[in-house]
Amino acid sequence: MIAKISLVRFLFVSVLAAGIYACSDDKEPDYQPKPTGFNRLDLPAHEYQPLTEEHPYTFEYSKAAIVQKDTFMKAEPHWIILYYPKLNTRIQFTYKPVNNDPKRLQNMMADAAKLAFHHDKKAYSITDKILTTKDGKKAIIFELEGEVPSHYQFFVTDTTKHYLRGAMYLMTATENDSLRPVIDYMKADCRHILETLKWK
Repeated sequence: MIAKISLVRFLFVSVLAAGIYACSDDKEPDYQPKPTGFNRLDLPAHEYQPLTEEHPYTFEYSKAAIVQKDTFMKAEPHWIILYYPKLNTRIQFTYKPVNNDPKRLQNMMADAAKLAFHHDKKAYSITDKILTTKDGKKAIIFELEGEVPSHYQFFVTDTTKHYLRGAMYLMTATENDSLRPVIDYMKADCRHILETLKWK
C-alpha cells in the first residue's frame, strides 16, 4: 500500500497592479478601451477508446488524441505520448518495471515528486493528494497552479511489478487564464485514464 508522501508546498506570489488613467479634454469624446477578451474554445466531446498497443498497461483514452511513440533520446520501450492536435496539448507516459524492488520503487516515486516540484519557480501552488480509483488502485496526483506548462501530474503503481507516471503539458505560451477550459478538460481525461487503467 502506498503511503502518502508529504509533498504539499504552497508558494505565494504578490502581484502589484497599477492602473493608468488618461484624462481627456471636455470637448473630446471619452473613449474607453475594450477589455481583453479570449477566443472561444470549442472542446471536443469526452469520448473514449481502449489503448490497443502492446504495453504492460492499458486504459481508455480520448478519441480526440493520437497515440505517439516517445522520441526522447532516453525514452524506454513503453513510453508513449497522447497528443491532442486540436488543443495542442499532450500527456506523456513513462512506464518502468518495479521488479519487486522496494528501493527502486522509492527512487521512482522520489523522481516523480522532483519532476513535479521542478516547476515551483513559476507555480504559485503545488498540491499532492491520493486518488483512490473505483477498483481500489491508489494514484498520487500533483496539481499545479500558475503560469506553468504542466498543471497535472500523477503516478500509479502496484508496488511490485508496474509503475506508470503521467504528465499533462500545454504546448502553447498563451496565458493560462485563457486556457482554463482546456486545463480542466485535460484533467478530466487524466482522471478517466486512471479510473480505467489496468495492468497486464
